[in-house]
Amino acid sequence: MYTAADKKTYLSTIEKTIAHGPYSDDWASLTSLQPPRWFSPAKFGIFLHWGLYSVPAFHNEWYSRNMYIQGTPEYEHHIKTYGPHKNFGYKDFIPLFTAEKFDPDFWAETFAKAGAKYVIPVAEHHDGFQMYKSSLSVYNAADTGPKRDILGELKSAVEKQGLILGASSHRAEHHWFMGPGKDFDSDIKEPLSCGDFYWPSEQTQPDHQDLFARPYPDQEFLEDWLLRTCELIDRYQPKLLYFDWWIQHEAYKPYLRKIAAYYYNRSARWEQKGAICYKHDAMAFGSGIVDVERGKFADAKPYLWQTDTAVARNSWCHTTSLDYKSSYELICYLIDVVSKNGNLLLNVGPKADGSFAGEDLAILRDIGGWLSVNGEAVYQSKPWRYAAEGPTVETEGQFSDAAAPSYTPQDFRFTAGNGCIYAACLHFPESGSVTIRSLAASPDPDKPHFHGIIRDVETLGATEKPLWSIEEAGLCITAKNVKSAFPVVFKIHVE
Repeated sequence: MYTAADKKTYLSTIEKTIAHGPYSDDWASLTSLQPPRWFSPAKFGIFLHWGLYSVPAFHNEWYSRNMYIQGTPEYEHHIKTYGPHKNFGYKDFIPLFTAEKFDPDFWAETFAKAGAKYVIPVAEHHDGFQMYKSSLSVYNAADTGPKRDILGELKSAVEKQGLILGASSHRAEHHWFMGPGKDFDSDIKEPLSCGDFYWPSEQTQPDHQDLFARPYPDQEFLEDWLLRTCELIDRYQPKLLYFDWWIQHEAYKPYLRKIAAYYYNRSARWEQKGAICYKHDAMAFGSGIVDVERGKFADAKPYLWQTDTAVARNSWCHTTSLDYKSSYELICYLIDVVSKNGNLLLNVGPKADGSFAGEDLAILRDIGGWLSVNGEAVYQSKPWRYAAEGPTVETEGQFSDAAAPSYTPQDFRFTAGNGCIYAACLHFPESGSVTIRSLAASPDPDKPHFHGIIRDVETLGATEKPLWSIEEAGLCITAKNVKSAFPVVFKIHVE
């Protein structure tokens, strides 16, 4: 473990790396970032929530916090299942987290077959348990629990499959995350010092909507956050660094700028440059990639962005009560996001032992099967003049995926690539006949929706040549023999 002198030396190294550029720790410099070239063409990535919270597998990944909030279902469940908190606290899940079925090669093969191009595991969640080898805390997966460098093994496996590895840090919230454990007789109690699993467990809870909420984390916690993040960067060289919320708080901003400058300066020397994904305007626009949690935009954006959502509505990690989304809903979600210049980061939660539930694997197989046929409308595509048409209104903003939209045969999403327009019918009708209004022959030559030459139309994945004609109502297509429970994509050849 690092001594105080080691930490001081590391902090000095961070400052020297920032000073030598090309990026400095100010927004004016950081907004000169150019997103990695691989990011936009990739379109689809896998997010992974796996950690100690996967052991109780109850409600969601906030078990470490909610089990210490008196009166919650997690609090009652914990006492009933494991006993009083003073005798069995969250730390006591560490020896139970053995990951005996963790097979990184199987994981990587599964993600590749699903059509994903990048993978972002949660390296450290709010609970403070690191899923990688660390010299800053003994509470990491390499030294305790499974005694395996989970992130390092996964990095090797995904890169063998030609996938790109990122990493996610949720450490910032740890400042106050488990503070309620001090409200009663539990295993969270003072004295706590840097390096302790529960440290600092600030008892006074902040207003989560207040960007200036008190109490502020002190210098020791902020420097520890800086060091942990830079250690993650140096050891694993993630090509994408994802931050969860709370870094938008004022106290984190100077350290966030240092992390960004350090990361961008370090990654500038790698074969592939990196970028930071952030939420809630935590960073100056242009200094990273905008991320929308469990939500999306209603319209196409001129900038690259990402949404992260999960295969289940009610949890990011595996639990015994997951409310799964359908494969159809998630494929529609993917093509809708891509049509608006976004990427989809889809979360799956492995079980505590490292295996996946059958529902997770089935969803990944379905997405992979659809992308194997329709991938040219997704990968390396660009937004078209219109992102969408149809009567179904998309809900914009974070946490807007609580219910699945009900799409109709009139709902289309568009992308462009290979000299073609791709039109995905989100709910293909039994009749096989659809009309795309955005490609209509306009009665007013001065105000056409589309005024190009269509040479041919084909249905991706089908041998049948569809019948088509351009009418004032739109591009009318009939493909009677095409039957699909998933979106059907038409490739429209233009000249």
